Amino acid sequence: MIPLDTRRLFRAEFPALPDRAAAVRRMVAGHLRDWRLGALVDCAVLATNELFANAVEHGSSGPADTVTITVSLERFGRELRVEVSDGSPVIPTFRTAALTEESGRGLAIVDDLASDWGTEPPDPGGRGKKVWFTLALEIAS
Repeated sequence: MIPLDTRRLFRAEFPALPDRAAAVRRMVAGHLRDWRLGALVDCAVLATNELFANAVEHGSSGPADTVTITVSLERFGRELRVEVSDGSPVIPTFRTAALTEESGRGLAIVDDLASDWGTEPPDPGGRGKKVWFTLALEIAS
């Protein structure tokens, strides 16, 4: 059984630059391992990476923009929630990419990996949007 603390939360802000993706992946993996949730690392890192890439490519307008990553335990420790916030109010749309397309599969990957995902408005006083996903935790009884 993995003891879960429902108050666990980590938030970090990154420049909206493609070369920061590795730091985002390390941050998510490190915190999940520290929280003894190593079984979720691969799925959480891949889904976060896809949302970060979308935020950089579609949600930023320049090098001064930032992307905020929030990782938390929710629902009394029954799920992991990851939010990726950027400054653009444009909501991402799920689409099916053609086999010959080189991009356009990010949300499909998130949809396949996650228990659930969606979008929300920014925190009060903020701008842009949040794109989030959850991963269910296996809890021994």
